[in-house]
Amino acid sequence: MVFTVTPLYALPLALIYLILWFRVTSWRGANGVSIGDAGNPLLLQRIRQHGNFAEWTFFILILMILAEGMNAPDLYLHISGGLLLVGRIAHPFGLKIDNAGHPLRYVGNGTNILAALNAMVCLGVNILGL
Repeated sequence: MVFTVTPLYALPLALIYLILWFRVTSWRGANGVSIGDAGNPLLLQRIRQHGNFAEWTFFILILMILAEGMNAPDLYLHISGGLLLVGRIAHPFGLKIDNAGHPLRYVGNGTNILAALNAMVCLGVNILGL
């Protein structure tokens, strides 16, 4: 099986993942913090931006890979991938310590949930043979 749709989204998402990782690691190196956030709100925010990205991205990419492996229609894979990419770009800008209601946080979370649900429906339809 050759996967053609999911990798289109996995590559830019991997780049974003590395950027978010670098933001955490460079701050740690510059400030001598090996583990934890040392009580620094900026580092805590960066850790959560990176962690939230990892938590959602890999979960949805796995669902997409499974759906693509079961020959889900490309359109539905693109819907999940597009929603995931938009959400993962928006969310770090909206995940702020001092503003739990930032609009980009809602965009990020909302698109992730829709992407996951779409991929889950693709899997369910294929599993049930509908």
